[in-house]
Amino acid sequence: MSLGAYDEDEHERRDRKNATVDMSEDDTRSSYEGAVEYDSGESADELLAQFEEIKSD
Repeated sequence: MSLGAYDEDEHERRDRKNATVDMSEDDTRSSYEGAVEYDSGESADELLAQFEEIKSD
């Protein structure tokens, strides 16, 4: 078979392989409970002033 020739058996093998899903015990989803908090520490005006200062350097 030459390079690039169509191989129907290979095409069908790949279709069968891609159509199956292997679910193992490791595939269970974890539940997470809690909260996320963040503190930006600066107001938008302070951040814009800092940006302008960096931009002018």
